Amino acid sequence: MAAQFGRRLRRGATTTAVAAAAVAALSASQAPGVTPAVAGGDGQTAGEATPPPGSASGDSSYYTDLPPLNTPNKPGTSIDLPATTPGTPEAGIPATVLAAYKQAEQSLASSDPACRLPWQLLAAIGKVESSQARGGRVDAGGTTLSPILGPVLNGVGFANISDTDDGAYDGDTTHDRAVGPMQFIPSTWAGWGQDANHDGRKDPNNIYDAALAAGKYLCAGQRDLSVQSDLDRAILSYNQSREYLRTVMSWFDYYKRGTHEVPDGTGVLPRDRSDSGAGAGSTPTAPVTPGPTPPTTPAPKPTPPPKTPPSKPDGGTETPKPPTTPDPLPVETVTRIEDADSGKLTATAGTQFAEPIRVRAENRAGAGVSGVPLVFEIVGDTDTRFAEGRTSVVVPTRVGGIAVAPALKAGEKTGTFTIRVSVDGRALPPLAYAGTVTPRQADTLARTGDKEQTAAPGAEFAEQVEVKATLKGAVAAGVAVTATMITSADDPAENTKGPYFKDADGKPVRTLTELRTDAEGKLVLPKIFADDQTGTFLLRLTTEGGATLAVELQVAAPAPAA
Repeated sequence: MAAQFGRRLRRGATTTAVAAAAVAALSASQAPGVTPAVAGGDGQTAGEATPPPGSASGDSSYYTDLPPLNTPNKPGTSIDLPATTPGTPEAGIPATVLAAYKQAEQSLASSDPACRLPWQLLAAIGKVESSQARGGRVDAGGTTLSPILGPVLNGVGFANISDTDDGAYDGDTTHDRAVGPMQFIPSTWAGWGQDANHDGRKDPNNIYDAALAAGKYLCAGQRDLSVQSDLDRAILSYNQSREYLRTVMSWFDYYKRGTHEVPDGTGVLPRDRSDSGAGAGSTPTAPVTPGPTPPTTPAPKPTPPPKTPPSKPDGGTETPKPPTTPDPLPVETVTRIEDADSGKLTATAGTQFAEPIRVRAENRAGAGVSGVPLVFEIVGDTDTRFAEGRTSVVVPTRVGGIAVAPALKAGEKTGTFTIRVSVDGRALPPLAYAGTVTPRQADTLARTGDKEQTAAPGAEFAEQVEVKATLKGAVAAGVAVTATMITSADDPAENTKGPYFKDADGKPVRTLTELRTDAEGKLVLPKIFADDQTGTFLLRLTTEGGATLAVELQVAAPAPAA
């Protein structure tokens, strides 16, 4: 719902009509679970469902400085809605937002089939609450590019709700604010939040998480949303306002007549407000509604009255129309997934893979299918990870049926691994991508000092050798270094006599492999010891990438005393 505040009501506007209009606008501007205080009746008409008792606001009263409500025409009406012909801007829903609604419908169809949640209902609520995440201003994962926050719920014109989340979601440690594209208040999100995109977080700012949470909330209390009375109760449980109910129903009916997908960020933003205070050029701001609260006691499901065929003017009866078959979900139409020109999956340890994996979902006709959830999973003995240390992510296909995997960062463990891609919820043949992590490299090794390395037979070398590794002139951190006492410059085989290192048990060893440069590219070798052999010996250091360094070690008996 719009957060632009309407002009203050003129003093003296105290007639019944003005008061009724004020109550209607205020009611329509409130959030799921917040009940407006109404004087002189609730405006309920015969036959309408009664809102469930209780609300997140404690039925607090409101002032008459009202926020306008952006609707397709005006609050509570469905007349003069634009026709849903192809290309009609108002019928366009941003691709990621639309995919989230359809994914939520699919999820509820599996977990709560008796609810019969249609994705168009989520789209209608999303339109009224945030104009489809501000026209689809979300990133590839469905998270809003900037926060969508309602007003401070401090009792000034809105409900008075003290802070419940320490500002974690809304940034306010004094009062709560509605958050995200579906406008949940933090206390409600704590009970209803979902992790629909399987990233390990329940984020009200993510359209996938928020859409599934809204769907589960609407289905609460064993509702069957194909029954009008249950549908009314569901919408009223989200926001106990008659004008809100009628406005959502207007958009619900509109979207059922047809929609089309538009690129993210290009959705239609509100142009007119309920108080006519803003023209087509006004800039919408954040919605103003707090979110739903979990019902404490499920409302009993009513028994719908028996349906009789409507009468014709001549006294006969009309033949009931057969129920329409809903359009199949995107995931139900996809028949295969294929690679979409992915790059080579190779990276050096500790770096990001340069080319992402791109996968296309197709239907039987070979056309791309958007809104299909694809699971990207890392398989194998590797510490390579997606962002935030994840080993699997779910990414919906977008325009053209293409899904692009998020950034992948190589770990320190070198070798091969596999990225497996499958369709979430479908047993279709998966794709497998072979990935390789190569060792960190250096092209130059140099000593940091130039002091000669000398020792007497059977003694310890006084100075430890320190070297620095670089790659193309830059510090080469984390590079594996091999140190070997070699026979000679012409014979790199390990020497069997002369200087040596010690292993953990104190035994002589002349090759070390578990060495690695630090964050500055430096490495201090373990202490070196001389046996009883005298002469000049060579220590050879090598790295991946071709860096080589030879260090002379002199073992000589001390000069006799004069």
